[in-house]
Amino acid sequence: METETRTVATPDGDMPVYVAHPDEQPSRAVIVIQEAFGVNDHIEDVTRRAASAGYLAVAPHVFHRSGGGVVKYGDMEGVMSHFKALSDAAFLDDIDATRTLIQAEGIDDASTGITGFCVGGRLTFVAGAERALGAAVSFYGGGIVTGRSDNMPSLVDKVPTMRTPWLGLFGDQDKGIPVDDVEQLRAALKDAPVETEIVRYPDAGHGFHCDARPEAYNAEAAADGWKRTLEWFEAHLA
Repeated sequence: METETRTVATPDGDMPVYVAHPDEQPSRAVIVIQEAFGVNDHIEDVTRRAASAGYLAVAPHVFHRSGGGVVKYGDMEGVMSHFKALSDAAFLDDIDATRTLIQAEGIDDASTGITGFCVGGRLTFVAGAERALGAAVSFYGGGIVTGRSDNMPSLVDKVPTMRTPWLGLFGDQDKGIPVDDVEQLRAALKDAPVETEIVRYPDAGHGFHCDARPEAYNAEAAADGWKRTLEWFEAHLA
């Protein structure tokens, strides 16, 4: 495997993208969308995991408008300073720039999946609603049902026109995403024109996939969630 950080152009300036190349020439790709803490060591590790599964794996630095870099776990003041510069429209610009990088490698949208964690889980839903990719998987994406701000409103009204098959993974112990919200989303997704699925983990909370945070990590849910992610991509990507 080879890794590098490349730069792509967005309407708001250049954006770094962490890229992991598998040993064999890939025919499919996975976009990995960061947590609220940036493209840190954990997100780079997840990107390499996707490359280990045979995908061209890329992680765009969507905090590039607010100075980039990473935020320490628990530094919510630092997180909010980045959130002020992030909107769904701006994120779609970032996705389009990332798609251009992938397409230059000979991989089209139908062969490209996207997965994201925390705020990245919500943004993955945005991408799946607005762009016709091959498949999308959101880990504990908050703010899908109950909006977080004017920049990040509820996304339920996008369900009837979703363009990408979507899998959502949630923990019942997540204090920021009530089970009622998850079930409201499940009901709404019955009207989606693409295949969708929601999986709940009774003993898992927010951040259950992040093995860099022992207080949040749930090994059983993390392993099952990643297995389901790869299966979802295998089933849907061209």
